[in-house]
Amino acid sequence: MTSERIGNYRWRIVMLLFAATTINYIDRNVLSFTMIDDDFKREMIGLAPGQPITVADNILYKEWMGYVDAAFKWAYAIGYVLAGWLVDRIGTRRGYAISMFIWSIAGVLNAFVGSVRTMSMTRFMLGLGEAGNFPSAIKTVAEWFPKRERSFANGIFNAGTNVGIIVTALTVPWITLNYGWRTSFIVTGLLGFVMLAIWWTTYRRPAKHPHVTQAELDYINSDQEAVPFRRIPWAKLLTYRQTWAFALGKFMTDPVWWFYLTWLPDFFNSNEALDQKLDLKSIGIPFLIIYLVSDAGSIFFGWLSTKFIQMGWSINRARKTTMLICAICVFPIFIASTTNNIYVAVALISLATSAHQGWSANMYTFASDLFPRQAVASVTGIGGMCGAIGGALFAAVTGIIIGRVGYQPLFIIASGTYIVALAIIHFIVPQMQPANVEEV
Repeated sequence: MTSERIGNYRWRIVMLLFAATTINYIDRNVLSFTMIDDDFKREMIGLAPGQPITVADNILYKEWMGYVDAAFKWAYAIGYVLAGWLVDRIGTRRGYAISMFIWSIAGVLNAFVGSVRTMSMTRFMLGLGEAGNFPSAIKTVAEWFPKRERSFANGIFNAGTNVGIIVTALTVPWITLNYGWRTSFIVTGLLGFVMLAIWWTTYRRPAKHPHVTQAELDYINSDQEAVPFRRIPWAKLLTYRQTWAFALGKFMTDPVWWFYLTWLPDFFNSNEALDQKLDLKSIGIPFLIIYLVSDAGSIFFGWLSTKFIQMGWSINRARKTTMLICAICVFPIFIASTTNNIYVAVALISLATSAHQGWSANMYTFASDLFPRQAVASVTGIGGMCGAIGGALFAAVTGIIIGRVGYQPLFIIASGTYIVALAIIHFIVPQMQPANVEEV
């Protein structure tokens, strides 16, 4: 049956998820660029306007911003698991809407802080709200797509993370330079309310959506589990090795991605090894390159895994082979911290972020590959919570390491993390068999 006869409305839903994920990442990444603004630095460390910023001030500032970043990630850990529980119980339409509402309010409130303490509070609230994005989006993909298309669909909506960063890199520095850092938070925060209105008026589950044909609905359900709907307690989910494979994979690799998101602008602005430094006027183009390549990686590696399955490979072989390729592509990133050529650094970071997004697109399919639909958001929430805990622990020491040692130790850690993570995943679930979820 051709795609025309089946119908393609499910791909419009993916684009809706792509737009929401883009705005989610715009809101969370504004801080990464305002961090290199001198007026923002003075505000955070309590210096008078125009007062010179000393080397000691910069070291202290980076340590404090590491703590601010950790506050966001601790909240993200809490919010992720709560969001997974909530979405599985009240549905993606309402659950996602609540998430968008909270993160949009917090995004605007970031504009009205005046110290590291108050910034930590608003970033904590932002983390609680933004945590709902991926449990909601992944469950939506599980509801709208058969398994053989999910990694590609996940790759498409996950590409919104990179587009969000690109939009932030191209607009926030300009807004900050011309209108001040507070305006950057207000303008970007308001985007979430626009997305909330679009989501609420557009989204319905496939069986209830007026634009879904019966042929497309049958195709969506063509390889779904023939099990009755039932709620699965978290305590039970934690007894499955499949849950822990997903959770440990997230715990190890999510911190690396968040390190890139938070600290790459500062890396290009202050890393002593580079022969040229970037400021708010010049930082946009490198980030455009890095995250366009990352977008391509998210979509390509999502497609590659799907292609392997279409070739007759098992889900186990297809997912793990793709993730191994991604892990190998990340490995050279340690060179970026020592090269003095900014073009080499941009190329290596582009390769690593692209590979991470491909890794992530395939990781996100684990929950829907290994668990029935009613558990997908909860398992995703557990894994996301573990990823955020890892990110918070990493963030708490990142600012200290950068201020006192530099970036090299952090890039070395990033280099080998994915290969180790894949080995652990393979040890826990050597065949990626679906969890035998019994009725409760």
